[in-house]
Amino acid sequence: MHKRLILDQKQIDIILRRFCYQLIENHDTFENTVLLGLQPRGPVVLNKIIAIIKEITGIDVLFGYLDATFHRDDFRRRDFPLKANETKINFLIEGKKVILVDDVLYKGRSVRAAMDAMIAFGRPAKVELMVLVDRKFTRDYPIMPDYYGMKVNTLESQYVVVEWKDQGLEENAIWITEKAH
Repeated sequence: MHKRLILDQKQIDIILRRFCYQLIENHDTFENTVLLGLQPRGPVVLNKIIAIIKEITGIDVLFGYLDATFHRDDFRRRDFPLKANETKINFLIEGKKVILVDDVLYKGRSVRAAMDAMIAFGRPAKVELMVLVDRKFTRDYPIMPDYYGMKVNTLESQYVVVEWKDQGLEENAIWITEKAH
C-alpha cells in the first residue's frame, strides 16, 4: 500500500503549539470556553492541547469528550452496527463558547452530528472547530474549521491516517494512504 507522509512529529508539535497560542489569544482566560474532543480520535488531540495550554498559562481548561454516534445521519444505513464511545461531559455548555476538536475533517458528517449531540448539554453561545487536517473538496455539509493544521487535497480513494506515539506507534505522524480495493 502506498503511504505518503504529510506531517511528521516536529510539524505536528508546531501545529499543536500554534493551536494553543491561537486559543489563548482568542479565549484569554477560558472563563467562558470549553473544549470538546469528538470521539473516537478527537480526545487524543484534545488531551495534548489541554496539556500544552496548562504548561503555557497554568490554566485548567474545562473539557470533555463527546460521542455523536447515535446522532449520525448514516447510523442505520450501515451494514454493521456502529460502536458508540463514551461521552464524558460533567458540565453544561449553556451560553459558553465551545471548541470542537478532532483529528481530520472529511465530509463534515461527524461535526454535524456532534452539534446535534451537544445540544443535550445546553445551547452554546458560539461553536468553533479545530482539526489537525482539513480534507478540503470532500465536504457533504458546509462546515469549515476555524483552526486547522494543514489543508490537503485528497481523492475518495484515499485515507488520512493519524498515528500517535502514545498509542504504541513509533512516532507521531500523519499519512495519506490508498484505500484497499
